[in-house]
Amino acid sequence: MKSITPGEFARLQGATLIDVREPEELAEVRVDDAVPMPMSTLQEHLGELPEGPLFIMCRSGARSARVTQFLEQQGWDATNIEGGILEWEAEGLPVRRG
Repeated sequence: MKSITPGEFARLQGATLIDVREPEELAEVRVDDAVPMPMSTLQEHLGELPEGPLFIMCRSGARSARVTQFLEQQGWDATNIEGGILEWEAEGLPVRRG
């Protein structure tokens, strides 16, 4: 499974970030450009995933790692964001609260 740090992701141009956290988590803190797609409903919405490489984020990196592995098995080019939004914030990257 491929993975990168939030800082490495932030240096990419035009990369698609998929946030697999649940709606109540997204209501607390989120990344503006991330596409919300909760893990609990992912299989129902696979057809809505954009083309090209996908970068998967959750709260701490555990759920996103499982989703990344699943997507790879389905033939997607997916990469896990290590440490999730917790690491994203720790690295000083922008988030929106509330």
